[in-house]
Formats: sequence, structure tokens, C-alpha cells
Amino acid sequence: MKNQLLIIFAKNPVEGRVKTRLARTVGQVKALKIYNALLSYTKQVTMELDIDRQIWFSDQIPVQSPFNANGYEPLVQQGEDLGERMLQAFQRAFDQGYEQVTIIGTDCAFITSDHIDRAFERLNEVEVVLGPSADGGYYLLGMRQLHPFLFKDKSWSTADLFDETTQALERRGIVWEALPCLNDVDTWKDWLEARERIQNKVKQDIE
Repeated sequence: MKNQLLIIFAKNPVEGRVKTRLARTVGQVKALKIYNALLSYTKQVTMELDIDRQIWFSDQIPVQSPFNANGYEPLVQQGEDLGERMLQAFQRAFDQGYEQVTIIGTDCAFITSDHIDRAFERLNEVEVVLGPSADGGYYLLGMRQLHPFLFKDKSWSTADLFDETTQALERRGIVWEALPCLNDVDTWKDWLEARERIQNKVKQDIE
């Protein structure tokens, strides 16, 4: 379908501002290297998809980025918190005429193009698709029409986010479906579990 859009939300890779939990263990320099590897991994996974793609940076469009190639429209996030920023990105997408829109971040080392393909496939049958993450949040959100309530009054970056989101869907009787639960890279343990997978994909060694 040509009316499908993948939104990728990314933080600008700045030392001291990315992977802050991980940096407490490995230091800011290494945390930045790991984050850059995650950016490259996300690019490798998403470039395999035959859909439109947008990369939304947190602060500004960088001069150098793994996404500086054909097939990724670069944009800058707008809004006070994550919910408002995602809402504006989804609103823009539906205003552009897209009929299925999915958003992911750049923290999930186990997401594959098959997970994203599955999300779009299920949007032919259900209103909303969620990819739960092991920390209680979600690594993917997809919908076929805008539901602004999904972005308001939520506990962003907490273990309650997925439950709050699904409860809000249930209260409104909206049919939704969950993808497999995956893990983000937030701690040293997460990185050790994901390191080989990422390094093999992006051909980059990080000890």
C-alpha cells in the first residue's frame, strides 16, 4: 500500500543527552557510541520496508546522520512532551492523506522489518497496533485514524505507559492488537544482550 507511513522518532546524538541511564555505567562517550549504533541499526531495519518513511529528530536536522539518504524525509519534532510531539507527527501524517501510520523509536535492538510489516498488516483488521516493551512502555504504535487521547495524560517513560494506553483503548471499545514484547536498550545488561545482534547488522564493534 502506498498510503502507509513509518514515523521514526530519534534524539539528536549529543554526548550527555542520550542513553543517560546507560551512561551511568559506561560513561557518556560510550553511551553515545551505543546510541549511534542503535540509530544505524534502525536505519538498516527500516530501509528494507517498501513504505514511506519520515525521521523526526528531537532538536534539529543533523548535517550527518545514518538517515541522510533517499527514502527518509527529515523533520523536527514539535511539542512540550513526548505525547504532544507524537500527536503532531501523527496529525501531519493523516493530514497528508496516509491511511495507516506507525511510529517507532530508535532504542529497540530486537525490532525487525517483520515486526513493522506485521503492524501494517494487522491495521487492515484492527484500529490500533501496539508493540509492548519489557520495561512497561511500547516500542511501536500504529493506527489507521487519529486517536488524540492516546497522547494525552500518559505516564511517559514509565512502567505504566502500556497499561495506561491499553486501558484507554478498552474504555472506548477500540479494537487493538499487540505485537510480541521486545526489549529496549536502556542498561548495560540490555546492551550485553543486544550487542552481538546490533554489531552484526551495522558492522560496527563496540566493546
